[in-house]
Amino acid sequence: MSKLDELIRELCPDGVEYKKLGDIATISRGGNFQKKDFLTEGVPCIHYGQIYTKYGLFADKTFTFISEECAKKQKMAQPNDIVMAVTSENIEDVCKCLAWLGDEPVAVSGHSAIIHHNQNAKYLVYYFHSQMFFAQKRKLAHGTKVIEVTPDALVDIALPVPPVEVQREIVRMLDSYTESVVELQRQLTAELAARKTQYSFYRDKLLTFNTPVEWKPMEKEFPFIRNGFVGTVTPYFTSEEQGVRYLEGTNIHDGVISDNEIIYVSKEFHQKHIRNELKNGDILMVQSGHVGECAVVDDKYAGANCHALIIMSNAGHCNSRFVMHYLRSTEGKSKLKKITTGGTVKHILASNMKKFMIPVPPLDVQSRIVNVLDNFEKICSDLNIGLPAEIEARQKQYEYYRDKLLTFAETGNTILSRAEQSRAEQSRAEQSRAEQSRAEQSRAEH
Repeated sequence: MSKLDELIRELCPDGVEYKKLGDIATISRGGNFQKKDFLTEGVPCIHYGQIYTKYGLFADKTFTFISEECAKKQKMAQPNDIVMAVTSENIEDVCKCLAWLGDEPVAVSGHSAIIHHNQNAKYLVYYFHSQMFFAQKRKLAHGTKVIEVTPDALVDIALPVPPVEVQREIVRMLDSYTESVVELQRQLTAELAARKTQYSFYRDKLLTFNTPVEWKPMEKEFPFIRNGFVGTVTPYFTSEEQGVRYLEGTNIHDGVISDNEIIYVSKEFHQKHIRNELKNGDILMVQSGHVGECAVVDDKYAGANCHALIIMSNAGHCNSRFVMHYLRSTEGKSKLKKITTGGTVKHILASNMKKFMIPVPPLDVQSRIVNVLDNFEKICSDLNIGLPAEIEARQKQYEYYRDKLLTFAETGNTILSRAEQSRAEQSRAEQSRAEQSRAEQSRAEH
């Protein structure tokens, strides 16, 4: 039996009392300071928007401050109070909160609620992130573009209030589990970063030629280099059934073409710009924005059209994936940077790519290099997919564990407490034995 079970059996054998938040806390609104009032030092302050982006579940230091003069006009949260954001753009984020565990009062902005209570602050915060609380806040939330839960409505939130000793043990268990999840995330993220660094190292090493190798301008191996359509294409958007797949710069990342945004243009538009039709083995390069990002067209995207991308069609004398790997290497990126123009928004011209010099070793050498790099890239890609999935699975496991710990049989409810269940089972057993005894006696009499 765990320590938590022992505490529950000892301190609340008949269930846990559920109370309204208004019975254990006073709830007030935050103040009215704005981001323009932020300072690098002064009185600590928490802006409601930071609860979504900067803070975790608990905080003892702030990222921003306001002047003492500004603080005199503000609402302050005391140590152990809970600060809750009551306005958001979606139902998931509204009512996100943190426990203020600092040593001094903290100023709280508008669109926030300050919950002053007499319970374990971390226990309450864990509950305010549970599915049980989510189900209740959904009923209280209102709005369409801006979702809001008014602080006054929070007083009716029902929650289990076990003895403080039980709250403390639940917090200890959840803190420990949270630390293990965070540590796993750190390790998995570090593993992925290490693999990517290792891949970049081997790619650069394989694409650095110590023996003499022939260098040629791109147009010698890719004689048809041109720009994709540049202009307004929105009027030509259509459905998949009636159109042709259309790729943009947002579809090119990390050496692959993705379905990040799926767009189709009319077949009439495609025919009008048939010179930009993509073929298997073409290299696509982002021309503006995250310039230099490139990928090779495969069967899935052959026959598509594209917008604001440089299209480089292979003449068959070079391995397209070899060239793509070179363009993505440290040396390749450095050389691409030299032909990049523009200020805030960078550009690469197709005319400059025609003159861009690439190494052209024998085709069998190119193929061996591509085979090694593709395999290594697949490992990184699998990690990139698998590790976030593993992190998500652990997060869901944690949420299940948290909600399980925060679920109690309610005193006076039809749901029996553990002690009540035991007594009920004992009563049924005694009743069964009595009935069996009477039956045996009846048979003996007859």
